[in-house]
Amino acid sequence: MIFISRKLLIVIVVLLVIALIIPVAIKIHTSILRFRYPVKYIDIIEKYADKYDIDPFLVLAVMKAESNFDPDAVSVKGAKGLMQIHPDTGEWIAKTFGLNGYKESDLFNPETNIKFSCWYLNKLNKEFNDPVLVLAAYNAGSGNVEKWLSEREHSSNQKKLDNIPFKETRDYIDRITRNYKMYKKIYKDQKKEGNKSNGTY
Repeated sequence: MIFISRKLLIVIVVLLVIALIIPVAIKIHTSILRFRYPVKYIDIIEKYADKYDIDPFLVLAVMKAESNFDPDAVSVKGAKGLMQIHPDTGEWIAKTFGLNGYKESDLFNPETNIKFSCWYLNKLNKEFNDPVLVLAAYNAGSGNVEKWLSEREHSSNQKKLDNIPFKETRDYIDRITRNYKMYKKIYKDQKKEGNKSNGTY
């Protein structure tokens, strides 16, 4: 008969409990993160992210910051929908696409809003070829970004911004960057496996 000391028995029990608790704790933590960083409209996002060569995680990061996935969201400046497209921008994009019968209310349609925003992000990426500049332009407008790049107090080489004068835009870029990192961390394995259900990973 093998006798186990009381101390050793306690250690074994503690290790077994820890071995059981850790996977449960990890699962709970992951569930909380997925609740805080949900994935919605993924079929539409992937459709247009692929078409316009945009990282789907970036679209999710922007969408969470812009509207928190509310298709009916309207900002104080009048931007509308999931990706908060301003009516003037929406009308310009619609004309570029040659869409007949386009209405401002179409920006509340998830597919139209996501399509427009992915196209616009692609255009900004071609224009600036820098993620910080792209996000700055999406928030503050291309004109402001071009102006800042031309000013030595904001850019030392006219290619990157050393500082951004708008606090709202600085905070916006920080928020998108944080969201993007979290989405990649939480969902990267699911994306590789291609697991989707009901429009979510």
